[in-house]
Amino acid sequence: MSTITSANSIFLLSVATLFSVPQQIEGFAADTAWATDAVSNGKVVLGVDGKMSAGWVPHFTVMTITLQPDQSGVEIFNAWALAEEAIREKLYADGSLTIPSINKKYVLSNGVLTSYQAISDGLTTLSPMAFKITWESVMPSLLG
Repeated sequence: MSTITSANSIFLLSVATLFSVPQQIEGFAADTAWATDAVSNGKVVLGVDGKMSAGWVPHFTVMTITLQPDQSGVEIFNAWALAEEAIREKLYADGSLTIPSINKKYVLSNGVLTSYQAISDGLTTLSPMAFKITWESVMPSLLG
């Protein structure tokens, strides 16, 4: 019998000049801890004669991390966003996502914070907050 839980996953993040030691992101939302957009790694064209041509193209991977508003992980992203506001420059990050249930680790390279939620939505309770990182490279590997 196998398992596909994400509950025991570990997400580490370091941000150049801000967090040189990787920080463990904790306090994920209950329904969606993280999500990645599908990538488009090809361009397909159809000539006037009906013949198809295709080619590989480089691509980014956009990752959304969703955190509970009262958790420490939010403060890491807030510090990243505020530092960029202060210097008016982008700070690059590296990270890793370890998912023991499927025996995988993903190495995340050259990421930039491309979207963040500054304030949690005030519903019956405060809503989870979303932070988007656009990664230049996401490389999977097996654990062990």
